[in-house]
Amino acid sequence: MPTHISLAVARRFLATRHLLAPPRALPASTDSVLVVVNRLGSLQFDPLDVAGRNHDLVLQARIAGYRRELTDELLYGHRLLFEAYNKALNLLPTRELPYYRITWQNGADGRAGQLVREQAELAERVLAAITAEGPKCSGDFEREAAIDWWWGPTSAVRAVLDALCVTGRLNLSRRDGNRRYYDLTERLFPADLLEVRVPEREQMRHKLLSRYRGHGLLGAGGSGELWPGTGTAETRAQMRRELLDRGEIVAVEVEGMRGERFVIGDELPLLAQAEREVGAETAGGATSPSDAPPGCSFLAPLDPLMWDRGALGPLYDFEYRWEVYTPAAKRRWVYYVLPILFRDRFVGRIEPRADRPAKALRLLGLTWESGFDPMEAPGFVPAFAAALNAYLAFGGAEGLVAPTADAHRALFRELASAVPLRRAAEPGRPRRAVLTRRAAAT
Repeated sequence: MPTHISLAVARRFLATRHLLAPPRALPASTDSVLVVVNRLGSLQFDPLDVAGRNHDLVLQARIAGYRRELTDELLYGHRLLFEAYNKALNLLPTRELPYYRITWQNGADGRAGQLVREQAELAERVLAAITAEGPKCSGDFEREAAIDWWWGPTSAVRAVLDALCVTGRLNLSRRDGNRRYYDLTERLFPADLLEVRVPEREQMRHKLLSRYRGHGLLGAGGSGELWPGTGTAETRAQMRRELLDRGEIVAVEVEGMRGERFVIGDELPLLAQAEREVGAETAGGATSPSDAPPGCSFLAPLDPLMWDRGALGPLYDFEYRWEVYTPAAKRRWVYYVLPILFRDRFVGRIEPRADRPAKALRLLGLTWESGFDPMEAPGFVPAFAAALNAYLAFGGAEGLVAPTADAHRALFRELASAVPLRRAAEPGRPRRAVLTRRAAAT
């Protein structure tokens, strides 16, 4: 029978298994990046760098002093990670590559393969050049006429390079910004790994398991964005039963949520830990895990914890949509906002924008959930300061330009002793911190 857990236990479990309680507890190293990827299974990639690329934001919330070079080294140096389509374009452990060959086959059978056949002469020319001369990007070839492709009209050579990658004949050698350099797949990965063949059903089941690994408490349904590449609903139901029979996932029922949710079998000890912690707090014991100070983090829009948008309401009484591709007139919030997690609850949204020439971070917006007062919540001000300073370091910023709204003045006066603040008109150095009595007491 499914285990019954409270909302409080579910929230604590998710924060703990997502390595967010406390946040930024891992040291800055490639090993820490692998710890996160191994826990979550995959990190969704998106090239937009408004507030940091999505996978970098996921990692900076969990790794103290995270630098994007750490992941790039694993992708393009040690090649312990690789890019492939799973939920979307994802960073995946290279050791799991045989379980994602089905993605290449689907690409070859679909639109990417069709484009390669339609552009056969160009594709052979591209492959011959890369075979003879090594990694190349679209700019290394003579510009061809634009053709229709997934994201809209683009040069034929760029589309062909992308299609050859989707079908597995090429893979990414490196990225320079958003410029992608491709090489032959067999030159990038060990031959013995590429020779491994996993039955298609097992690959599909692994892909389904990857969604449960990513979020940690998914149900059987939810948004269609959760399930690309995992077959029909009927197929998923059959494979989910197989995962349950194998003990790879375990069914639970969560207070106030409809239907079963599923926990990774190996994470049952974390669920038991969450139950003990919440039970101790209810009995008047510790107020946070391991008596540690409460933590605050800014989550990526496509952080695995955010994958099941429909569960945010019943779990957290929180709503969130990533509206970067939504027309401005239809947005409920704004272009690019990050959810703010405090302890194991979502308490607001922050809209950061990097001003790289000024080496500053501008907060264009900051909103709090109804009933949450940042000045009154115990431990929030120092936790928020720590999150801001970590984010400043991640972005290479030397100062923070706070929102100008009157509603935020008291908070940022409180933060002035701990965070390097700049006036909105100052492009130069951070203004001198002013220590308030309350900040000193904190």
